[in-house]
Amino acid sequence: MAQNNTAKPTFLVTGTMGCIGAWVLRHLVDDDAHIVATDLSAEVTRPALLLDDAEINAITWTTLDVTDSEAVSNVFKAHQPTHLVHLAGLQIPFCKANPTLGASVNVLGTVNMLEAARHFNVSGVCYASSVGVYGAPEHYPDGLIKHDSPPLPNNLYGVYKVANEQTAAVYWQDWQVGSIGLRPYTVFGIGRDQGLTADLAKAILAIAAEEPFHIRFDGPVALQHAGDVARLFISCAKKEYKGADVFNLRNDVLEVAEFVDTLNRLYPNAKITFEKGHALPFPANYEDAELQKVVDVPHTPLEIAIESDVEKFKMLLAAGKLDTSCLQN
Repeated sequence: MAQNNTAKPTFLVTGTMGCIGAWVLRHLVDDDAHIVATDLSAEVTRPALLLDDAEINAITWTTLDVTDSEAVSNVFKAHQPTHLVHLAGLQIPFCKANPTLGASVNVLGTVNMLEAARHFNVSGVCYASSVGVYGAPEHYPDGLIKHDSPPLPNNLYGVYKVANEQTAAVYWQDWQVGSIGLRPYTVFGIGRDQGLTADLAKAILAIAAEEPFHIRFDGPVALQHAGDVARLFISCAKKEYKGADVFNLRNDVLEVAEFVDTLNRLYPNAKITFEKGHALPFPANYEDAELQKVVDVPHTPLEIAIESDVEKFKMLLAAGKLDTSCLQN
């Protein structure tokens, strides 16, 4: 099947109502790309925090259930994408609550996207894996987690992500469908409001809203701003990679206590606290040296990212586009 040969690249993005998906749209709009934005929901929620009405209207929106192979094929046939950023998936608690649905969305959904990329000759594929493929920190005595450190998932979400990584490897081996998988960890920024690790983004929102907030964990974390992560997904898709590799993300590795100290130094009136003695069950010290050999890895300095988010949150709150209900854990 012939690929889209228009001057502009056509990016098909799944999971666009999520935080990273919304930021991917923001940067693709800035790149003047042709965008096909898909999600199970038709309601433009998080992207509306980053895009104005004209930008939203310029995007091609289509609802898509990634578990439906025929629907996936039809979307590829109709839009002839040149690049794919696959972000659709269910997170840890949803996979635990409904393992069958979790496997359908996370595993079957990814197979369907790779199969469509194969049949419609999409050469630029980047998909979301996760640090959930790794086990508890004690399984990695050297401390530093390399991109080829052994996966030892201790939850279904991690098991499904390992399946995605291995599936992508077979698609390259058997059909030369190239891809890059990325393993984000603690992503923060506008639109990050779901999941335990969203507490760090919520803390920044709480500062903008002048409200107190309690982060429910401590210990070491690897922080990545959503804007940087989105740029990375786009860059990896544009790479049109010959192979099937998966890479860790790093950026800022620090203790939650250090993060809170930074907030308090930048905003002396902040009312941010954290739960001591409750570290997250994943390692935090990831190496991204192999990723840096493939693409330039964007990194907004932590203080600049925090200050930028506080100002954006203030504007969204003042415009009535955002409320603080998510601060009620």
